[in-house]
Amino acid sequence: MLLRPYQERLVSKAVAALQERGNTLAVSPTGSGKTIMLAALAGRIGGKQCVLQHRQELTEQNLTKFKKVNPGVRVGLYNADVKSWSGDTTFAMVQTLARNGNLHSIPALDLLTIDEAHHATADSYQRIIEAVLDKNPNCKIAGFTATPASGDGKGLRAVFDNCCDQISLNSLIALGFLVKPRTFVCALPGVDEELKHLRKMRGGEYDLAQAADVLDVDVHNAAVVREWRKLAGERR
Repeated sequence: MLLRPYQERLVSKAVAALQERGNTLAVSPTGSGKTIMLAALAGRIGGKQCVLQHRQELTEQNLTKFKKVNPGVRVGLYNADVKSWSGDTTFAMVQTLARNGNLHSIPALDLLTIDEAHHATADSYQRIIEAVLDKNPNCKIAGFTATPASGDGKGLRAVFDNCCDQISLNSLIALGFLVKPRTFVCALPGVDEELKHLRKMRGGEYDLAQAADVLDVDVHNAAVVREWRKLAGERR
């Protein structure tokens, strides 16, 4: 598969960073083709690999895209239903792999790739990283994310000591690969007043559990869906 110029640049920089430092973080917005770049990087590094995912549907989608980029690579799954390391690259669910009984199954890896790498400092990811490095201290670790900030306020430097490349949303819009977004607001009576009393985290964001108590209720969800249908209809 032929990469777009910005994808080729990121992958080349990631390869160089992994060879020099043993780890790297790549930042790229939604719609830039992170899975394609992840797969291209894996193909260039080679060896025994694992790709960490945090959602079942992402595992299946990304595995399919990965095989298109690397048709000669054997791909496997490690989740609640299938537990196999027989492939050259295994797509693993974090929730399944992080369990103590499963951590011991991890073979010696040459590359661990963390999709949605802003989660990398969470306890479940840390247990997996420790187990991987215990099997092979020289295993390279790559991360891909559109949002390089963890929700708990922890920095990512404990896992990634460098960022190989950062593609901006504005640059992809300017190049014509993405369209300029438009924002619409669904005004819900009384919500602004309730939000004023919510606790904010160190990064300035709302406490998600408290915000859900205010926002994630039937009457609000129905209003948002109603407005979305009015504006978007059947468009993708």
